[in-house]
Amino acid sequence: MSAASNNDAKTLTITWVKSAIGYQQNQKRTLAALGFSKLGQTVTRPDNPQVRGMVETVKHLVQVK
Repeated sequence: MSAASNNDAKTLTITWVKSAIGYQQNQKRTLAALGFSKLGQTVTRPDNPQVRGMVETVKHLVQVK
């Protein structure tokens, strides 16, 4: 696989927009697993079923582009 084809891979840009205070511990752990450490942070993750499942778990706390 060449470097050019790696750049063409589909990705999700995920922004943490709502605090996790008052939500279940598994949702807080999911945010950490996605790579979030601060509210308002944006991360880029590969578009695959595992990441989509994590986003589904915290869809009320994040925004996906």
